Amino acid sequence: MRNIELLAPAGDLERLKFAIVYGANAVYIGGQIFGLRAAAKNFTLEEMAEGVEFAHKRGAKVFVTANIIPHNEDLEELPDYLRKLQEIGVDAVIVSDPGTMSIVKEIVPDMEIHVSTQANNTNYRTVKFWHDMGAARVVLARELSFAEIKDIRDRIPQELELEAFVHGAMCISYSGRCLLSNYMANRDANRGECAQPCRWNYHIVEEKRPGEYMQVYEDEKGTYIMNSKDLCMIEYIPQLIEAGIDSLKIEGRMKTTFYVATVIRAYRLAIDSYLENPEGWRFKSEWMEELKKSSHRDFTTGFYVDKPGPKDHIYDVVQYVRNYDFIGAVKTYNPETKIATIEQRNRFFKGDTIEILGPQEKIIKMVIDEMWDEEGNDIAVAPHPQQIVRMKIEDYVDEFYLLRKEKIE
Repeated sequence: MRNIELLAPAGDLERLKFAIVYGANAVYIGGQIFGLRAAAKNFTLEEMAEGVEFAHKRGAKVFVTANIIPHNEDLEELPDYLRKLQEIGVDAVIVSDPGTMSIVKEIVPDMEIHVSTQANNTNYRTVKFWHDMGAARVVLARELSFAEIKDIRDRIPQELELEAFVHGAMCISYSGRCLLSNYMANRDANRGECAQPCRWNYHIVEEKRPGEYMQVYEDEKGTYIMNSKDLCMIEYIPQLIEAGIDSLKIEGRMKTTFYVATVIRAYRLAIDSYLENPEGWRFKSEWMEELKKSSHRDFTTGFYVDKPGPKDHIYDVVQYVRNYDFIGAVKTYNPETKIATIEQRNRFFKGDTIEILGPQEKIIKMVIDEMWDEEGNDIAVAPHPQQIVRMKIEDYVDEFYLLRKEKIE
């Protein structure tokens, strides 16, 4: 069996570390130029170097996005930027543009190149073309079915890796090539500044087609006619692997640390379970329950099984479902005293019932009986962002373990 990679998004250094601790084999990140998530925090070169060192010490890889659709002025900084990425030890760059690719090959010829989904990779001839141009990996378009992916795999060189999105937000436009944001908000989606107008609230009027009505159910607030459900393929791990996908990619460089850790952990457990016993693999409902504890929309299988229809969109609301709050992260733990030092992320109280999770399968459930501030004073509430709190936890925990509590409406 081929090596199967779980690829995580990382919008900043903290998320990179949590993604790797929770089971990612690789992360994809953006520098402060050339990436398609300009609104993410992204990485300075110094942070990137720290992230690469952290990843490599744990056997993981770091890929850097350079997948904007560049104009002439965008290319001026690229050669120097690429040299710095090579010095840092980045494992690959992700590109979507032939001109960008040619500069990568010229300036850092030993750098591994991955071709972004933005390049509309929907058929085996396109995939093979990129391989012939020097790509080590091609990120497939999201508009492909299992059967189409298997056909591509069978028609391309075996050493060429295929990567595909398996979880996260779905773009309404073909492989993300969208101009709505340009026209409606003067923000270029293909240069990292998408305003996500597909999630906006619309009323439909077409003045030149009187009597022709698009069937839309709406109330006085309008309707979200382009608001796709989120992709979720955790129930289809065998089919993803058997179709020939080498890297299972999670969307979400704009998502939180809690989201990244929770989603990566669930997919890690599912993938490892399959790799241990492919023929006896059974989907566990607990994995889906875990995914639903992170911020999410309703789920869809995208194009993998059938082409999306009305059931794959959300017409009445744009907000995420958030059933749990991320309340803290473990910084240290003393096994002798069983005292954990926690960095607060959302307010919590003495008496709260909480869950604690780490990379392993076991989830700890407990009630906060006592907690203290940094000076050792007994406290009833931790209200301040990033406040340091200490509490007793009977079960062993470690750095990077997360605390969460269910929202009570």
